[in-house]
Amino acid sequence: MTALTLSTAGAATLRADALVVGVAKGAKGPVVAPGAEAVDKAFDGKLATVLETLGASGAEGEVTKLPAPAGLKVPVVIAVGLGSVPEKDAAFDAEALRRAAGSAARALAGSKKAGFALPVASVEDAEAVAEGALLGAYAFTAYQGGENKLAAKDKKNGNGPKSPLAEVALLGAKPRDKAFKAAAERAVAVAEEINRARDLINTPPNDLYPESFAAVATAAGKEHGIKVQVLDEKALVKGGFGGLLGVGQGSTHGPRLVKLAYTHPKAEKTLALVGKGITYDSGGISLKPAGHNETMKCDMSGAAAVFATVVAAARLRLQVNVTGWLALAENMPSGNATRPGDVLRMYSGKTVEVLNTDAEGRLVLADALTRACEENPDAIVDVATLTGAMVLALGHRTFGIMANDDAFRTSIHEIAEEVGEASWPMPLPADLRKGMDSPTADIANMGERMGGGLVAGLFLQEFVGEGIAWAHLDIAGPAFHEGAPYGYTPKGGTGSAVRTLVKLAERTAAGDLG
Repeated sequence: MTALTLSTAGAATLRADALVVGVAKGAKGPVVAPGAEAVDKAFDGKLATVLETLGASGAEGEVTKLPAPAGLKVPVVIAVGLGSVPEKDAAFDAEALRRAAGSAARALAGSKKAGFALPVASVEDAEAVAEGALLGAYAFTAYQGGENKLAAKDKKNGNGPKSPLAEVALLGAKPRDKAFKAAAERAVAVAEEINRARDLINTPPNDLYPESFAAVATAAGKEHGIKVQVLDEKALVKGGFGGLLGVGQGSTHGPRLVKLAYTHPKAEKTLALVGKGITYDSGGISLKPAGHNETMKCDMSGAAAVFATVVAAARLRLQVNVTGWLALAENMPSGNATRPGDVLRMYSGKTVEVLNTDAEGRLVLADALTRACEENPDAIVDVATLTGAMVLALGHRTFGIMANDDAFRTSIHEIAEEVGEASWPMPLPADLRKGMDSPTADIANMGERMGGGLVAGLFLQEFVGEGIAWAHLDIAGPAFHEGAPYGYTPKGGTGSAVRTLVKLAERTAAGDLG
């Protein structure tokens, strides 16, 4: 993991492999951003002119490398675009700083140390830069560059995978200030847990399945003082968890329900989080078509986000109880698999007619939601890569928010926007519920095709206890990025929703649940 330090050195005196500065897009060309004054001086006040000559404009995500002039202790200067110059007296947006730092960190792969002299006008700015750099430096290389002759040769020739930037030295912060120290510690904890979630999402399904995921959670619980309980197949049968069992029965890897409980002795509120953990989704008997299976290791992204959030809450010692529920199963076709037309008896006692075995996430979530509600939390949020319909509605970068309480939904939306995660509030139209009526069971797991993401939310709402504020985050779009990396977002697992959930836990601890 990339290390973070709050440097006491100035931009001109820092010794590192590179120095990162910001450049904004002005009306008449690139404008050097605050924090780069010493660097601009080393360029005789002509840094903006040099950048413009090289084609730089200051556009968001733009990275320009320059040989450092005399007067700096670093060999390379990296100018990263921040987007448009803010209006008079306004600071740069935290998300712009986060993305710029991430872009620079990605460009610095293979380096040992880099200084980041981006605009830091506040504690929040420092945290944004730190978080962006740590997230941007992420790389999943666990299955690359093994100990073999070909890999060793590639590494020697510089053709193998580059190691992430080893150290981020943040300039412009105040290393001896308690607020800046706390912000740095928070950035490290949150970024490391997001990257842990990314690792889990990127791990191939032959190595990550319900039992092995549960083992990872158990180990983390021991390390961070989190109480972990794992219900295996026998316990699930005894407890009557028909949804989890029905989805997982076609696989040789049995399902698990994992409870992670972080508690604080002074906590007055409890937040429950439920994550969809389908470690691989073939669609079951309702098999996915060719071209839709290759990334289905990511169908446990909701569980990864919940797991990462609980660990982050423990590391930050938040004054709130946070309970995470990981609904883990592998959805496979076999002679034992659930068939379309089968009826499952859920943990709640309700019966569900399975019309499509590829609508499995709502089945495992339903059991976990019912179990979580038994503990009467103050609020409950489930997170899932639940529907392709939500991707069609909101695209690949925005997750949908549904809730049984408008104020709670609004609070989560505002929190998501604050931390830089694109989201959008979605309705739960009552008229769509009728489409899930079943002549055989209490409810079917499918309804109308149009508005499918909302239908899934309505299904989940059936399993939420009365009087409990509940929200559903459908992260099917942003959970897994198949395109080229951008900002602090890598190719592959993204760790979507972790920042939103951590901030929600902090707000709950402060008594501002919404």
